[in-house]
Amino acid sequence: MSVNYSNYRDIDIDSFDAVVVGSGFAGSVVAHELADRADMKVLVIEKRAHIAGNMYDEYDDAGILVHKYGPHIFHTTSQRVFNYLRRYVGWIGYQHHVLADWYGTYMPVPFNKNSMEIAFGEERAAHLIQKLVDTYGDERKVTINELRASNDEELSEIADFVYKNVFLYYTQKQWGQTPEEVDPSVTARVPVFISRDDRYFQDTYQGMPAFGYTDLFEKILGHDNITVCLDTDATGVFDLDFESDDEDAKLSAIKIHGKEFTGPIVYTGPLDELFIGRFGRLPYRSLDFVYETYDEEYKLPCGTVNYTVTEDYTRITEFKHLTGQKASNTTIMKEYSCAYEDPDRQIPYYAILNDENRAHYERYKALTESLPNFHLIGRLAEYKYYNMDKIVLNALELSSELVAEATGVSLLEASAGADGATGASEVV
Repeated sequence: MSVNYSNYRDIDIDSFDAVVVGSGFAGSVVAHELADRADMKVLVIEKRAHIAGNMYDEYDDAGILVHKYGPHIFHTTSQRVFNYLRRYVGWIGYQHHVLADWYGTYMPVPFNKNSMEIAFGEERAAHLIQKLVDTYGDERKVTINELRASNDEELSEIADFVYKNVFLYYTQKQWGQTPEEVDPSVTARVPVFISRDDRYFQDTYQGMPAFGYTDLFEKILGHDNITVCLDTDATGVFDLDFESDDEDAKLSAIKIHGKEFTGPIVYTGPLDELFIGRFGRLPYRSLDFVYETYDEEYKLPCGTVNYTVTEDYTRITEFKHLTGQKASNTTIMKEYSCAYEDPDRQIPYYAILNDENRAHYERYKALTESLPNFHLIGRLAEYKYYNMDKIVLNALELSSELVAEATGVSLLEASAGADGATGASEVV
């Protein structure tokens, strides 16, 4: 069935058993599971004018299907997650390839044997590759810190090349940091693949929903028990009650339409925004996108090109490579990383993770811990970085807990129920 949309002003909150804030993967999966497995009436509140969160895609004026909030490539090692999503739509097989533009020369990333031949020339690369294989074994991933720790000058040379030509400038652009400010733990994880596998991801299951992500979310949210209110900001419709007037006083209740709501409230948005930034805004990086359309079939050799040593944008994506769409024209998207300064105008994409910011987040989270029916899930609500598959898995696990509470079945039974549907679509 299609999604049941309603104007928030027309909502009778007494007719709902659960409220979900946000219609990305976290919110949509939980909403569907509560509606389907616990027969709960679920109200989904969405701040934007559309469902699907950052996964939202649409056809642009040139007729090309584009991802409005940056490219999203689904990949996972979890058969459970992949089978769950296959219940709703068919999928096309897609293996993501990324090239770095190295002063006008394309080089595969992550850095691998093929990249090494481009960077060092075939003869020298053959020598270096053999040294890598002899030292670490073939078909392995090693970090640049491991290479440097070997005290071998040639292995250190590889590490230094990758750091300077693949990682450093790209990371400075992405995070707005100087080399000295880049977290050493991030640098330590930069990999070199002793392999000719040029895929950006090596996960078992990879693909794209056959008719786009918006279509997938329409299927997930298209349930008789789900009502979606778009253009509805939780900060404008939630009335927060606190235990006292103290700045750090915990929540005692959330009222909706003037009534305390005691059913599950699942929140997937930025936690600092819910509390109107009372402790100051949590730091994020945001993104700006510039779209360009060309009267040619393809502009790039693959889905994404990273600009690791030149340009002020971080990468360009050409969506037709991702979606498999056939057309005589094409649309590309240039991606610029920027500071997150205006919540009314910008979108928080990446939490800036360090000890200080985590402590800042925990102060907000503490406000919610006395409210047993309030549940945080997702990148923004948890101030963490998650891939899509992990969010789906977390949403299934939270759903099972809530289904068990609502129906009286054991958590084991509820968890089994999350995997019990049939009718999965194949990857084509």
